[in-house]
Order: sequence, then C-alpha cells, then structure tokens
Amino acid sequence: MADTLLQVQGLTRRFDVSKPWLNRVLERSERQFLTATADVSFDIRRGETFALVGESGSGKSTIAKMIVGLLEPSAGKIVFDGQQMDFQSGAAMRALRRRFQMIFQDPFASLNPRWHVGDIIAEPIRTFGLMRGAAVMKEVARLLDVVGLSATDAAKFPHEFSGGQRQRIAIARALSSRPEFIVCDEPTSALDVSVQAQILNLMRDLQDEFGLTYLLISHDLSVVRHMSNRIGVLYLGRLVEVADGKKLFTEPQHPYSRMLLDAVPDLELSGRRRRQVEGEIPNPISPPPGCAFHPRCPLAFDRCKLELPQPMPTPGGNAACFALGKPG
Repeated sequence: MADTLLQVQGLTRRFDVSKPWLNRVLERSERQFLTATADVSFDIRRGETFALVGESGSGKSTIAKMIVGLLEPSAGKIVFDGQQMDFQSGAAMRALRRRFQMIFQDPFASLNPRWHVGDIIAEPIRTFGLMRGAAVMKEVARLLDVVGLSATDAAKFPHEFSGGQRQRIAIARALSSRPEFIVCDEPTSALDVSVQAQILNLMRDLQDEFGLTYLLISHDLSVVRHMSNRIGVLYLGRLVEVADGKKLFTEPQHPYSRMLLDAVPDLELSGRRRRQVEGEIPNPISPPPGCAFHPRCPLAFDRCKLELPQPMPTPGGNAACFALGKPG
C-alpha cells in the first residue's frame, strides 16, 4: 500500500539457550532454542501509532530491537518505505538508520551519564552529518525548547534532571536525526504517574507537528488506548489479533485479548461481566502444540490442541482463533 511505511513479514527470532558444550556431552542432552517471536507479520501506516501489547515475555521488545537493527531476525524480513532492511550490509543500514529512532524504557540508563545533555542530543546530528559548527548547538537549543526544556539545560548532566525531564531529553535526542519513524519501548513505565500524561501528550503533539509514525510497545492498556490507532496483541511470540484501537477495547475477538482487557481495573464501577482465565504463560522453550493459548483458554476444543490457527478476518482487523469460525 502507498501509505505503508513499515512492513514486517514472517518475523522470527530464536535464541540459543543450550547448556555449555561439555555439559551437553556429559549429560547427553540436546541443544535448546527459545523462540522469542514466530512468524509475526503486520504493517504500520504513515502518521499512525501502532501498538504492540501482551504480557511480559510475549516478544514485544524483541520485535522492537529487530526493527531498529539491534537484533538480526532468524527469519522473515522488514521493509521500510519500500526498501528491505539488509542486516549484513553496514552501508545500507546506515542509510536507513537516520530515518528511524528509538525511545527506551529507562531514560537514565539510555543516557550517557558522563556526557553533557547538549552532547547527547548533538551526537546523532554529527554522526549523520546533518549540521556542522555552531549550527549544531543552535539546533540542540531548538530541540530542548521543542520538548519543554531550556537551552541552558544543554550544559547539565543527566543526573541533574528528574525522570520525566530525562525522558524529554531522550525524546529530543530521538528527534535530532530528523526521523520519520520512532519505536517507543515502554516510554512511560519508569516514570511517576503524575508525569506520564505529560510525556504522552508531548509525544502526540510532536507526532502532529513533525508527521511522525510510532510503534508503541506497552503493557499499560490505558496508555495504549490513549495513543494508538491500531493494536497488535502478542502471546508467546505470536500475533494473535490485530484490530482498530477502538474496536479492540469494545469488541475484542481473541480470548487472550479479552483476558488482557478483563485485567484492567473497572474504575467506573460499571459492573461489567468478567471471565476469569486461569494459568500462566507456558515455557517458551517447549510451548504446547497447536494454539499456545489453549491450556488457558475457556473456548478451547480439540482442534486447538492439534493445529496452529491462522489469522481470520474480523471487524477492523484479524484474529487467529478457531473458535471464531466455530458454529454456535
């Protein structure tokens, strides 16, 4: 599609979690692999916010790191603005890297504590050769103003700021390379509740001002509801549902999506009916056969234990669940 900025096709990442070679020889054990993501496919349109949600260990951050080039996929491909990302070619990746950036979960850990804030924000500008000389620090001052800080803050160190201010610095650094696409990996989860809304509103204002496209990684459904246009739901490394943001919250199709929504506190005391789902996420090294969610699913039947469901069209998206096509 002409308005598609990012396409993820069959993205898979496996990690070797085997014991050391000598231990395997003595114990006569085999190598073990953990599949963090399996055959994940979705697209992100220009100017929208696409969110990925799921419990811890579902593969959200692994997908984020593969998209920005911090991890190489075991299989599948990532296409950015019509150009396939080539992880083997440093020159090709460098040409694309300026166009996408990442905002990390912990703003303090992602900022070099020995550098002045001005140097932190200026580094991408200098690295990509966007400006030189005095123009660099002038641009740094402009970016600090854009994110709600002062130009004088450029002379300070990260430890002199609060958590919310440090995240504003991280956002300014992400903007400094003039990107089109930003991956936001839990951008507010390390912040006080009182400043989370400020950062989210800043991100939305910047999206409108600069025409940015976001991939939002979050486990906080209130944040997702506030920010996203479309949502992908991950379970044990597989995408089980993709839906319009409003549709997912009003008409979730996959049983796991319903479980996530049922976990959100009912602050309005509406008396909504909830369906309890028991159990925990299975071991990703040896997941159950068929649909991985079937041991916890109240709608599971025999076919779910034997076959892997494929995405089926739903109102506003798709969902991978045999129960959706089951009569009655």
